[in-house]
Amino acid sequence: MLTRDFLRNADCKTAFGSIDESMLLTPEQRAASLSCTLARRPDNSPVWIFGYGSLMWNPVFDSEEARPATLHGFHRAFCLRLTSGRGTHAQPGRMLALRDGGQTTGLAFRLPEDKLHEELELLWKREMLTGCYRPTWCELELDDGRKVTALVFIMDSSHPQYEADTDYQVIAPLIAQASGPLGTNAQYLFALEKELNNYGMSDDCMSELVKQVRLLLSVTPGFDVPGLS
Repeated sequence: MLTRDFLRNADCKTAFGSIDESMLLTPEQRAASLSCTLARRPDNSPVWIFGYGSLMWNPVFDSEEARPATLHGFHRAFCLRLTSGRGTHAQPGRMLALRDGGQTTGLAFRLPEDKLHEELELLWKREMLTGCYRPTWCELELDDGRKVTALVFIMDSSHPQYEADTDYQVIAPLIAQASGPLGTNAQYLFALEKELNNYGMSDDCMSELVKQVRLLLSVTPGFDVPGLS
């Protein structure tokens, strides 16, 4: 599992596995991306982060408030080819991202203003290694009825690791077999399922996919159903 110390000390070229250097953002490029994103911050309002995957159960950054939230206009999809972290070039998996259409339930985290840059620098090192996401300011509806503006990491469909085909029959075998320095791809999937269940959330992209991955792990020699990392 990722930790603050791991992210602070990680060499991005090696800590997550082998990453094609042509896709890897330099520290300067990440800093420029963060600065550009903050320059678009609406009216200096509090900075919220929308977690819809691993940020839900392992945010790493400090927050002053966390609330269930709904994002309209985007849905979860395992559309990012995973060749590091929980996959490799030889055995790629699939990572979660957001694509246009539908809606997504997740968690909204309000960051402390006095530690804003420190927390966002950690987040950028985690999420923006290759620039596969577009950090976008979006409106969220919190479970208490408030509407806030949050940073949301949306898939860049022009990125070379974008995969359009997310049919569970295609991606279930990939997720069932992929693993890397941070653990298995299946652990990620099951952790997300558990967290959504904890909050009474459901997602159409999850149920059949989880079922198929569990089935593959139970019948495929050499693979065991993993625990959560």
